[in-house]
Amino acid sequence: MNIAYFEDSGAQQLLPLTWLRACFELCCGRDRLIDKVRTHFGPRIARLFIRESIREVVAERIDFDPPDPNADWCLLNARTLITNDVQPPKRGVAWRLDGQLVAAGVSAADLESISFDLFQNPAHVDEWLRNLRSEETPESVRLIDYPWQPALANDAELRRQCRAGGTHEGRVYQGAHLVQPEHIHIAHGAAIKPGAVLDAEDGPIHIAAGALIEPNAVVQGPCYIGPKSIIRPGAVIRAGTTIGPVCKVGGEVETSIFHGLSNKQHDGFLGHSYVAQWVNLGADTVTSDLKNTYGTIRVNINGVGVETGQHFVGAIIGDHAKTGIGTILPTGCVIGVVANLFTQERVPKFVPSFAWLTDAGLTLCRMEKAIQIARTVMDRRDMELSEAERRLLEQTAELAPQVEAAGWE
Repeated sequence: MNIAYFEDSGAQQLLPLTWLRACFELCCGRDRLIDKVRTHFGPRIARLFIRESIREVVAERIDFDPPDPNADWCLLNARTLITNDVQPPKRGVAWRLDGQLVAAGVSAADLESISFDLFQNPAHVDEWLRNLRSEETPESVRLIDYPWQPALANDAELRRQCRAGGTHEGRVYQGAHLVQPEHIHIAHGAAIKPGAVLDAEDGPIHIAAGALIEPNAVVQGPCYIGPKSIIRPGAVIRAGTTIGPVCKVGGEVETSIFHGLSNKQHDGFLGHSYVAQWVNLGADTVTSDLKNTYGTIRVNINGVGVETGQHFVGAIIGDHAKTGIGTILPTGCVIGVVANLFTQERVPKFVPSFAWLTDAGLTLCRMEKAIQIARTVMDRRDMELSEAERRLLEQTAELAPQVEAAGWE
């Protein structure tokens, strides 16, 4: 069966993490949502119904398959998290969760009458679904509705994905300590320096190729350290944490996801958070992930408060965001893309995209300055800002103030 991904109106609830990427590029466990689909649902992803603004950058990052002309199609929500092998719904069958379309089987002819606009209006989706038979959605299939959910699901997903331990192909220096090494995977080219502790007693640990665990760092499972990432001396990486590729991380981190290519090199606590790409957290940046009242946490999505029902939510940090030294982020804080925080004053719970936050308040970042900084940061990793990425940043700078208008008030 061919798979056609679609983004629905719920994609806007995942901002700022999805300003510069498709929903299926979000991470949970040791890979992205699209990787889990290819592993457990079907490898032939052949068509996209996604926002026009991101199509070009997505095409640069992800290889898609030619469709099988003789096969039916499965329309699949781009926010879908799949955690076990499952067969797509057959033609004429739809899966829904909480009234939202998860997947539907259609013929090739039916697919040609469908457009991206259909999925942006829940009422139109409901009307379209009248011609399909509803079946129960498998237990291993769920939707990511809000940006704090991947981090909260991370512990369980790491336990599922990192079970195959006991292989130690990298270099483990004398003086390093592996607790329950049968639950630890150390890939070729990885290195565990003297004094480092990998503790897999309460969950598995996966150290990917080229990763470096520096002296006296502690890594507690379940945990995934991605390719070429560096865990700094004395760091404490606690359970439920994913460090994506090419990150440098120090201090204390718990139940959080670093999407990749981001730095938190110094002391400071990060908990129950999602950090997108090209983020730099200055020394002693600290997040709160629990209220003093132990009550549930309210998060501002696009500047509007949403009750999470959760007791632990840290920070949601968009791509290219930066914090200055000693920044304190309140519980359930949201920081937009290309936002810069340089203040010793109280940080608000929502910092809009392209905002510069200083002691004098919020101002809008100049676009040419944002592009210059992005190019400089990427050049340090021997990478270039593509023309498609530049155009997407410019389009986002125009659209974000409208979508996040409540955050500027």
